[in-house]
Amino acid sequence: MLLIVAGALLIICGMVVATISTLKRGRLSQARQPVTQAPRDTLEPTGRGRRLSLRADLPGLGLILLGALLLFLGAA
Repeated sequence: MLLIVAGALLIICGMVVATISTLKRGRLSQARQPVTQAPRDTLEPTGRGRRLSLRADLPGLGLILLGALLLFLGAA
């Protein structure tokens, strides 16, 4: 039972860590510097999108995988 609770907590913590690291990178739809050109009629961001990055989310994903492993071990 302790492994299941620890696994569930690790999964929740991993999701929180991944969410916080994604939110720290800023908005996806705004460029970092103001654009001097006239606004375009599109919803695409003007700058390169860097918000979703697998490398930056690895600590959160690691916690989620470790939590899932503990859940499976606790269920066995």
